[in-house]
Amino acid sequence: MITYEERRLRALADEGRWPELLGLYRRTRAEAAARSGEARAAVEAAPLGHLLAYGAPPEIAARLFDSDGAPGTAAGPADHDAGPLWEVLATRHSWRRLAPLLGPAPVRRLVAHTRVLLGEDLSYGAEPDQDGVPLALEPWEVPGWDERCRVREYLRTGGARRALLALPATREGLGPVDLPPPGRQAPRLTATRLLAGLVPWLEAACVRGSALDAAAQLVSGCRPFGRSASAGWAAGLPGPGEFGMERLGPGLWATNRRMPERPTTDGTGPDRRAVDRGAVDRRAVDRPLPDRSAPGRSVSESLLGSTGSTGSTGSTGSTGSTGSARRAGPSGSRVPLRRVIGGHVAFGAAYPALVQAASGSPAHGAAHGRLALWRVLSAMTGEPRTSVPEVNALVARLRCFVWCEPADELWYLHLALEDPATGLAWALSGAELDIPVPDFPAQG
Repeated sequence: MITYEERRLRALADEGRWPELLGLYRRTRAEAAARSGEARAAVEAAPLGHLLAYGAPPEIAARLFDSDGAPGTAAGPADHDAGPLWEVLATRHSWRRLAPLLGPAPVRRLVAHTRVLLGEDLSYGAEPDQDGVPLALEPWEVPGWDERCRVREYLRTGGARRALLALPATREGLGPVDLPPPGRQAPRLTATRLLAGLVPWLEAACVRGSALDAAAQLVSGCRPFGRSASAGWAAGLPGPGEFGMERLGPGLWATNRRMPERPTTDGTGPDRRAVDRGAVDRRAVDRPLPDRSAPGRSVSESLLGSTGSTGSTGSTGSTGSTGSARRAGPSGSRVPLRRVIGGHVAFGAAYPALVQAASGSPAHGAAHGRLALWRVLSAMTGEPRTSVPEVNALVARLRCFVWCEPADELWYLHLALEDPATGLAWALSGAELDIPVPDFPAQG
C-alpha cells in the first residue's frame, strides 16, 4: 500500500525538488542513526535514497555518498533498497558524468565495475583497480548473457527486475552421465574457500581429478540442502504472495521493497533473508517428486532409468534392472555409480550465473559478483596477485561440467570446474531456499 508519505516524496520528485529531497534524506538517515544505529538508518532512508539515485541529476545524486554533513547522513556501499544505491546511480549515468562527482573510494570502485559490466571500457578513463581486475570486459566475459541482464533493471519508484539464476538453464544438449563414487577431497585451498563464500546457499568441494570426480562430491543425496524451494511453502514458510513478486516476462521477475521483515538476532533491524530451516517438514521436502511424464515414478527414477537399456554418455558397463549404473572396480567388483543428466559447457556460458549468484543479495550489486569471481579465478592460478594473462589462460583450459538435480526449480547452480594443468577440480552446487520463488504460469 502506498502511504501518504510516499505520495508526498514522489510528488517532490515529480516536481524536480531534488535539493529538498537530499536534505530530507540526510535528516532521516541521521535521526535514525542516532536513535537506532547505522543498520536501521540505512533501512529507513533507503526508499528515499532510491528515488534520488534513480531520478536526481548526477551532481545531486552523487552527494548521497558525501560525508560533508552531520554524522550518519551519508550512504555507504551497503545501503540498499531493492539493490545498492550506488548500483542504482551507476545504471543511470555514464562514468564520464560520475567520475568527477564520486568521492569515497569503495563507491567509486563499485560504480566503475558496474559501468564495465554495462559495456563501458574504462581501461584508459579510470584509475587502475586496486586488485588488478581489468576495467574492460575480457572476451570470455561477454558471451552467455545480454547486456541488459548483467545488472538489475531498477524501477523509478522502487523495486528491480533481474534475470533468473539457473545453471544449467536448459537440458538442451545434456544427456545421461555416470559419475564416479565420491572420493577424498583435496586439502582446503584458498580457491575452495572463496568459492564457498560466494553465497550462503552454495556448497563447494575440491578434488584431485576430473570435473566428474568433483561433481560426484555434491550430487543430490551427498549434501544437506539439495531440495526444492517450493517444498518449504507446505511447511509454513512465506508464500510467494508475501514477497510481492511479479511476473515481468520470460525469464524475468520483480520484487518490490516491501518484503516481510524479520528482526535480526541483535535487534538492529530486519533480516530479509532469514528463514527458520527447522520449520521445514523434512518428510515433505525429501519425498520423491512425481514425474509428470511417467506416472508412478519419481524424477530420480526417471533419470536413473528402470532398465539397462537406457544409454549413457561417457560411461562403460552400464547395467542392471535397478536403474543404477555400475563400473568394474580394482578387484573386478561392481561399484555403483550415480547417473545424472549433464554435459560440458564453455566457461563463458557458466560465468553469468556465477556473477548472479555472488550478487544475489539486495545489499550486493553485479560489481560485487564480478570482483568475487576474479578473486576466485586468481586463486585458482596460484598467483599472489591478479594476473590478467594467467586468468585468461586458466579460463581457456578450464573444462566445465553442469548437471541437473530433481529438485531444481528457479534459483539453482550445479557446476564443476576442472583445471587439467594442475589436476584439480572444483564443484559448486546448491539451490536458493531462503526466499521461495513462486511457480509462474506457463507463458503462451
